[in-house]
Amino acid sequence: MKKQFVKKQPRLNSEVCTPEKARAYAFLLLKYRLRSENELKTRLKQKGFSLALAESTVSFLKEREFIDDQVFARGWVSSRLKRPLGKRKIKLELMQKGVAAEIIQEALAWANQDYSESQTVTQLAKQRFSKIQGIDPLKAKMRVYGYLMRRGFSPDLVQEAIRQL
Repeated sequence: MKKQFVKKQPRLNSEVCTPEKARAYAFLLLKYRLRSENELKTRLKQKGFSLALAESTVSFLKEREFIDDQVFARGWVSSRLKRPLGKRKIKLELMQKGVAAEIIQEALAWANQDYSESQTVTQLAKQRFSKIQGIDPLKAKMRVYGYLMRRGFSPDLVQEAIRQL
């Protein structure tokens, strides 16, 4: 895994930690993209707000429907499927963002209506294999296999796509 560098946020003085400042920071974060409840709470704590203030800010935003894990999960799934990534990787990413397992399952089931993972794997395998034609076919298949596995597709689907090459 790549090591992620987290930009250090300046710590706030406890005298300046007001609910208004916490909400303003939360709205700033939401301005860039949707976030899960847990992710928002974590970012508020990293910024220096207390746990209680972070939780009250998240509940304030949740009551007013500025954040909703179901909406976040569906949006995340649809954006990641366009990339395209496999459902296993998307599920892992959502779990890392603190989304509940039942919400993840619901979002992935919702995505199954329009998305064929086997077609996507086959198409990606053919595209990737055609890009690396100059090397030994066995090595090329191994590289394609690794590429598809890193993108989060199931091993069974990847093996089937590799057999078709």
